[in-house]
Amino acid sequence: MYRTHNCGELRLEHAGNETTLAGWVQRTRELGGMVFVDLRDRYGITQLVFNNEQDADLCDQAKKLGREFVIQAKGEVKERMSKNPKMNTGDIEVIVSEMSVLNAAKTPPFTIENESDGGEDVRMKYRYLDLRRPVVQENIMLRHRVAQESRRYLNEMGFLEIETPFLIRSTPEGARDFVVPSRMNPGQFYALPQSPQTFKQLLMVAGYDRYYQIVRCFRDEDLRADRQPEFTQIDCEMAFVEQEDILNTFEGMMRHLMKYVHGIDVPEVPRMTYAEAMRLYGCDKPDIRFGMTFTELNDVAQNKGFKVFDDAELVVGICAEGCATYSRKQLDALTDFVKRPQIGAKGLVYVKCNEDGSFKSSVDKFFDQDALKTWADKMGAKPGDLLLVISGKTEKARKQLNELRLEMGNQLGLRKKDDYKFLWVVDFPLLEWAEEEERWVARHHPFTSPKVEDFDKMDTAPGEVRANAYDMVLNGTEIGGGSVRIHDRGLQERVFELLGMSEEESVEKFGFLMGAFEYGAPPHAGLAFGFDRMCQLMGGADAIRDFIAFPKNNSGRDVMIDAPSRIDDVQYEELCIQSVIKTEVE
Repeated sequence: MYRTHNCGELRLEHAGNETTLAGWVQRTRELGGMVFVDLRDRYGITQLVFNNEQDADLCDQAKKLGREFVIQAKGEVKERMSKNPKMNTGDIEVIVSEMSVLNAAKTPPFTIENESDGGEDVRMKYRYLDLRRPVVQENIMLRHRVAQESRRYLNEMGFLEIETPFLIRSTPEGARDFVVPSRMNPGQFYALPQSPQTFKQLLMVAGYDRYYQIVRCFRDEDLRADRQPEFTQIDCEMAFVEQEDILNTFEGMMRHLMKYVHGIDVPEVPRMTYAEAMRLYGCDKPDIRFGMTFTELNDVAQNKGFKVFDDAELVVGICAEGCATYSRKQLDALTDFVKRPQIGAKGLVYVKCNEDGSFKSSVDKFFDQDALKTWADKMGAKPGDLLLVISGKTEKARKQLNELRLEMGNQLGLRKKDDYKFLWVVDFPLLEWAEEEERWVARHHPFTSPKVEDFDKMDTAPGEVRANAYDMVLNGTEIGGGSVRIHDRGLQERVFELLGMSEEESVEKFGFLMGAFEYGAPPHAGLAFGFDRMCQLMGGADAIRDFIAFPKNNSGRDVMIDAPSRIDDVQYEELCIQSVIKTEVE
């Protein structure tokens, strides 16, 4: 056999035993007549010792070992004279009696260390080498544990894991589809699923009342740190349930994961309506690890002769505790931050609440001490605090202040990665207005059920209709979302009408689903977790790429295998792609 133990397994109790190890050479060190080799596999590192006095030839072989050589070594486990408490195997070493090189290696383009000297582009090109780094291996192993514990929880709750198709029909609603040409059906295309939504609803109609799947999904959209063209969901659906059943079931799942993966007991997850989240935090996925909630100041800040406020739809601010000591340079930097094009504020008003009870602001010309005290009282400020105020159109002002709040949270060290705060956000709007298309579009997806008490608004005030939709937020990032589904054909047709879809179009795209509703569709609801994003947050990383074995870059390319790429001309002909293009041009 190649090994009797792995490189992270040996301890003091093995001292005196013979062992055979195999792995990669992490580094070599020569000291007097001895050579020390750190041998690595995914389990850890063990120090090998080659002694020139015992075997000069073997010691010479060890001196020729390069980084990442694959070797096998046999020897006796000994207690180390100088122990290394930073290593799990730091109490022992192996005195090598036999060694063979299983495969030599070129010098890698970057060091295979936690703190590598390789840039991201180089590491992605040689991803199979990057995957050897212990920090990356820990991420992949955490992903494995989260997947296993998710399955364990769902299996124990009576869910069935059922696969759904990858080659489906394209539907323009939502993000852009990746499409796959069909050789057997010239001129026709499959789409890769953005989610298994309609199939899991059909499974509910079919009587499989608890379904889940850890499934690959695909969206042809612009990328960022927490987005990939192919990603993984924990996709779930339940029949004969209401929203409360879903929230309790999957809140329980997150408690299970945090307990078994991190050893953390998660308390009852608070709930907040969408309207409340927007009013207090300016976003639908608030980070509740810290306070600094919004206070609206229209009633105390307008009609005082300050045109910027008087002309604004909303005047809103936050109170940063203990920040009255901020210098002019720091305040100017905050102003520059909110004026960046991606945030778009025209300016920032500040008020320092001095320790002596006085106030110093950037608008002293327009507001006296009594007026500023009214602001401070309304915002719950105390001496030593700093008030930061933005004004403008309601939606924009809230978004701008949200960005400023998060920046202040970063500056003050309030957004600790190991402080896990979960939140349910509920009662989202059913629809949102698409300016370019001049029509209502589904905020979640067109199969989401409106709240019964808002049915009467569907024709008169569709923008005010709330959905039976919910998102789970972790530390200011959405990790999952879902809704109670429509299970009545008449209501589904009515929602399609609101979305500007003709009867013919709705039948063409979703006739199979509406037809299924006529054969006894049960009430059902579901939720999908973004699995990559969940692992990223649980692992305390900044990008989901760190938890995907072979990710794409920010351009959607796999630089390791150079994909996407052109296909052969013969393949174009077999797929009839050229003839389709030619016919359309003609």
